[in-house]
Amino acid sequence: MNTLSLWFHKFGSPPTFYRLSRLLCPWLFAAACLIGAVGLYAGLVLAPADYQQSDAYRIIFIHVPCAWMSLFAYIFMAANAFIAVVWRIKISEILAMTSAPVGAMFTAVTLLTGAIWGKPMWGTWWTWDARLTSELVLLFLYLGVIGLYSAIEDRRQAARAASFLGLIGIVNVPIVHFSVNWWNTLHQGSTVRLLGPSRIDASMLWPLLLMALATHIWFFASVLARSRTSVLEQESGKEWVREIVQAQGVSFRKKIHAGDPLSCFPDCTGNSIPVAM
Repeated sequence: MNTLSLWFHKFGSPPTFYRLSRLLCPWLFAAACLIGAVGLYAGLVLAPADYQQSDAYRIIFIHVPCAWMSLFAYIFMAANAFIAVVWRIKISEILAMTSAPVGAMFTAVTLLTGAIWGKPMWGTWWTWDARLTSELVLLFLYLGVIGLYSAIEDRRQAARAASFLGLIGIVNVPIVHFSVNWWNTLHQGSTVRLLGPSRIDASMLWPLLLMALATHIWFFASVLARSRTSVLEQESGKEWVREIVQAQGVSFRKKIHAGDPLSCFPDCTGNSIPVAM
């Protein structure tokens, strides 16, 4: 087995994944908040007003990163869904399912901020524009994956069924991305390009890229936090989980004696995890 395969299978081990995600979660959340605060301040305060849209354009520092994340999150979900369907790796199943609510959140924020932006620019909150409609379909796909996963009691079967739905919906991602090129739409075209010069001033570009970086880091932190909870729930009967519970129990008793009766077994979001003993 080569080094890459060995690393992949080791990271796919629930105990290793849990310990690594527990280590990374606080740092990722802290980095996302710090970078996001700098990017938001630069975008809302330091960046100059647009010569056409004035200060109304500043919503792009939230709208555009969330729009990028709505697509990235779906690609991430579909990639893990493919691994889960083909190789039936439990961690990939969990990552696919826990990324769906985070992706749905980014998509909902995209649609909401787009409507707020569209009212003064287009004179309407909503229009059945190709970009807007395909983004709405993306939200429905996320909700479909979440609903199907919640409807089946067996977690492994639920993840497999929802993964198939997620893979089918991947065809909508290029439609969302290229809709402004394929059809005549109200939505403006891309102004930030990976290849070639961007059609946005540098004073506006760097805060936008900072916000994009912050949302990406926040996405991974949120997915890891949710996945840790799911791993513990699905592995609740395993010995390594019992060892963690026992260690947390000792810590809990110390807190009780110190007058700090916190949850006996919190995850990194502060929620209690029910564990079968």
